[in-house]
Amino acid sequence: MAERTPVGQPDVEVLRGSAAAFEEELRSLAPALPERINADPEHAENGLAKLVLTLIALLRDVLEHQAVRRMDGGTLRDDEIERLGLAFKRLDERMQELKAIFGLTDEDLTIDLGPLGRLR
Repeated sequence: MAERTPVGQPDVEVLRGSAAAFEEELRSLAPALPERINADPEHAENGLAKLVLTLIALLRDVLEHQAVRRMDGGTLRDDEIERLGLAFKRLDERMQELKAIFGLTDEDLTIDLGPLGRLR
């Protein structure tokens, strides 16, 4: 039978120096995190809109890259290229409208991953 860890004891072994290294890593990430969370309902709506629009923009970039790759590879017909171009144009127009509604800019739709850089 496996021995159970006593209540209040860590479930993992902490090696000497690993706690300090973990603390240092957290400190390096701290500047990328907000100082506090704003729980105001109006700001929560904007935060959600920012997240959703950021994800849509990221997916659009991936789809555009894929479309260009397929165009360069010659696997799209002219009518398909036209439809894709129109779809991307309409999506861009709608994104501009939504950014204006929520008071967001293109810079707002980036994600700071700390030491990994900015995503978008």
